[in-house]
Amino acid sequence: MPSLVVLASGFFETFVARNGLAALATAGESDQAIAAAFHRAPVPAEMVGDLRALAEEVRGPLAVRSSSVLEDALGQPFAGVYGTKMVPGDQPDGEARFRSLLDAVKFVWASTYFARARAYLEASAGGERESMAVLVQEVVGRRLDERFYPEISGVARSFNFYPVGTARPEEGVLDLALGLGKTIVDGGLCWTVSPAQPRVAPPYGSVRELVEGTQTGFWAIRVGTPPPYDPMSEVEFLVRAGLAEAERDGSLRLTASTFDPASERLWPGTGRQGPRVLDFAPILVHEELPLVATVRSLLAACAEESGAPVEIEFALSLPPRAPARFGLLQVRPLFVSSDVIEVADGALADARALVVSRAAMGNGRRRIEDVVYVDPERFEARATPEIALELERINRGLLGARRPYLLIGFGRWGSSDPWLGIPVRWDQISGARAIVEATLPGMSPEPSQGSHFFHNLSSFDALYLTVPPGGERGIDWRYLAAQPRIDETEHVRHVRCARPLRVEVDGRSRRGGVWSAEEP
Repeated sequence: MPSLVVLASGFFETFVARNGLAALATAGESDQAIAAAFHRAPVPAEMVGDLRALAEEVRGPLAVRSSSVLEDALGQPFAGVYGTKMVPGDQPDGEARFRSLLDAVKFVWASTYFARARAYLEASAGGERESMAVLVQEVVGRRLDERFYPEISGVARSFNFYPVGTARPEEGVLDLALGLGKTIVDGGLCWTVSPAQPRVAPPYGSVRELVEGTQTGFWAIRVGTPPPYDPMSEVEFLVRAGLAEAERDGSLRLTASTFDPASERLWPGTGRQGPRVLDFAPILVHEELPLVATVRSLLAACAEESGAPVEIEFALSLPPRAPARFGLLQVRPLFVSSDVIEVADGALADARALVVSRAAMGNGRRRIEDVVYVDPERFEARATPEIALELERINRGLLGARRPYLLIGFGRWGSSDPWLGIPVRWDQISGARAIVEATLPGMSPEPSQGSHFFHNLSSFDALYLTVPPGGERGIDWRYLAAQPRIDETEHVRHVRCARPLRVEVDGRSRRGGVWSAEEP
């Protein structure tokens, strides 16, 4: 466990009360205005001495993370909603280190009132009161040039909502990425395997498709040359780099394989010339480090202790410059529905089915009248950031009217890469109670289980159905186009069905669908 310090929620409450900031929770101010107000306000005098002493003592990178009252509550976790800020801690001047640390704490506090958090509270917390503690945690990793990062970050779950091939849900799922875990939790490209079958690669159609669809860049903490001063930016001290920089750092030796175009094969390690692929084969296949055994042991122990399936976050720094170091960063419970829902093969063949899926997530049944969908005739991958904003406006209206809806779009929902899908935050679609991912050729990435987006999706008991390209039924776009239109933007339509649609997902078989109540 990396060394850590907790600033208890009482400091946040004192800070807010003394500076008259509580009204910002409901004032509707922009995130920038809220952040600026928190940045200007003085901190309680009783905590300044301890923070200054911490900054004087520690001369290395720190992660300043949210730890709110509601954030990890079973059934309504707020994972990924609040801010996390990394500070390099390498300034020679103790006063400069203290100021960076203080600014980071204020940023996390301010994120309690950001629009994303307000939407979560409205959608899920039922008016419960929120308060914010802050975790200041040592960053696991090492300095390489002007970057500090772990060679491997990971998220593992003891229950798998997307088992592939012969994997079973209870075997769990493991996501791995080079660099800081921001890549995984933001829904970026990472390597996903079953901890019980770590040698089985994700189901890419070919080796070339695998090469094109794996991680090519990573996040690190910027050390050395200071960046422009931007205290209320979450990425002020972060930097993105590519695999060429990672190879110069020596970070690919145990994390990458090499693609041989002549033989169409991947060779574990970097001993050959050719494109590098982050498949972690030296560890997962050749077991040069007992990473998988460690993860499985931790998942079992944490699940037993919590009495529920769990998700863990971890980071790993690798030899040869120092012994390998595994840091367990976080454990949180997962919500797994126990309702018995049965979706038979015959139901998928029903002529009234608008959507059928054999790769559904969640477990349950919904009756929904409103459908918000991305128009397939006007969809363009380059327009996904604009589509996210259009969805946010429609979502806001449906939330206000307290009308749950079915959401249909293309690519990976919640991706940080707009070319892989629509880069929505959960607060932009928080009224959706069932979501369909209609994948397309060239835009059909594996769902990112390590992301906070999917963690909260399952925790809020929203159903998620994936329709692959060339699937057995596709989506009945003609039916949707015939329904009464309520709203329309450049890329999105909102319709309201005359009779409620029925959405069902069988979590045991992973079968799911959407059915109309009308005769075929």
